Amino acid sequence: MISKNEEKTLLPKSLEEIETYMKEHAGLGKSFDLGVRKLKVLRKGVHFYYVNGLCDTAFIIEIIETLDELNDSKKMVSGIVQYLEQNIVHQSVSRVYSIEDFVTAVLSGLIVFVMEGEGVGLSVDTRGYPGRQPQEPDTEKVVRGSRDGFVENIVLNTALTRRRIRDERLRFELMHIGLRSKTDVAIGYIENVANPGLVDKVRKELKAIEVDGLPMADKTVEEFIVKQGFNPYPLVRYTERADVASVHLLEGHVLIYVDTSPSVIIAPATYFHHVQHAEEYRQSPAVGTFVRWTRFLGILSSILLLPLWYLFVLEPGLLPEKLAYIGPNEKSSIPVFIQLLLADLGIEFLRIAAIHTPTPLSTAMGLIAAVLIGQIAVDVGLFLPEVILYVAVSGIGTFATPSYELSVANKIARFMLLIIVALFHTPGFIIGITVYLLLLIRIKSFGIPYMWPFIPFDPKACIQILIRRAVPGAILRPKIMHADNRSRQSSK
Repeated sequence: MISKNEEKTLLPKSLEEIETYMKEHAGLGKSFDLGVRKLKVLRKGVHFYYVNGLCDTAFIIEIIETLDELNDSKKMVSGIVQYLEQNIVHQSVSRVYSIEDFVTAVLSGLIVFVMEGEGVGLSVDTRGYPGRQPQEPDTEKVVRGSRDGFVENIVLNTALTRRRIRDERLRFELMHIGLRSKTDVAIGYIENVANPGLVDKVRKELKAIEVDGLPMADKTVEEFIVKQGFNPYPLVRYTERADVASVHLLEGHVLIYVDTSPSVIIAPATYFHHVQHAEEYRQSPAVGTFVRWTRFLGILSSILLLPLWYLFVLEPGLLPEKLAYIGPNEKSSIPVFIQLLLADLGIEFLRIAAIHTPTPLSTAMGLIAAVLIGQIAVDVGLFLPEVILYVAVSGIGTFATPSYELSVANKIARFMLLIIVALFHTPGFIIGITVYLLLLIRIKSFGIPYMWPFIPFDPKACIQILIRRAVPGAILRPKIMHADNRSRQSSK
């Protein structure tokens, strides 16, 4: 395979040379799924190459029937390429001038016609990728709302988005990434809404990717463009819902669609983008605000509940008299800190096991974990009842976090705070919280502060974070996106 920096070679005019190249470089004759059909169209040799399994057979049959009808007409034409281009029955026909583009098109699922003595090919998009139909994502379910979600087909994903935004300024720029995989990657944005600087930055980062392939699809792309290192907090947001993706496009975000992935990358993303959920906007503003505050409480409990309770266990004098009952009433031979770590890791074990457990067995596994393991662990004295209670509440807060990536990052932060409290007690808790906030403040996603709108402080945006406003009242796009057109309700 060639690298990005090598010049492309013109497509040979000889059909034999093209066939030899395909045998030597693409495995024609060795790979059973790569094939060629040799035809005569208007007394001239025409070959077309295809990959069986990636092409829609019905389209190919229709095209061949059209070519047979052309032969029956017995017309004489001077320009076979232009004639075929005008008569092939398909909406997507384009010319191919280099042998590299020819091979890439064939291996991408298109069929490519080459004519004797022309040095140019015609690619026809007859792709019929195997895959599932749009359905509601498991991680972003709503009580009331659309049930369609992105799938592994990039063409279908862009169509789901364009169905919701029928704006002539909606753009999907396609490129191929991966020297071997040639994976289709599209940048989605709305011209005069998205900041051109942001679009250029994303485009530049994508074009700079040098890798063999993208087997992990969007996650590999993310690691190249954000350079996250060992920072556990997500710098981009993922969504499998077409309505959520469309909302972010209208706010001025840039979306990255990667073929073979059912999720779309939203860039940039702050901390508070990860705590929003479509359910809030499917209910009335009052109900949506209540749901949002409940979710915020769950996220705070997933980070602070265990370290704070353990601090009260270590220093019960910090509690007022009315709350003096907080803390273990029984003594245990196992330190509370070890119990907390074991119980928290136990929940993580269950989460991992649930992912790998077949659906028919997951209910049985949950009953075993909840009834047998938890109760027996308390009865034998391995865990105190209060430890199970607070670890369970903290775990529920973790699962209440809309973003899976954020919930795992918060769990790591909780572990760190627990260790600091165990070592330094009250000073450790205060210093740990301070360092934790400072680290979040220092994070930036594509140049945007991670903790905006609280730092830097934007009072109007803060109100929109705390209170779910009605759509008619939200007339401006977020200031931090630096959109060319900030008005949501303008026709221009």
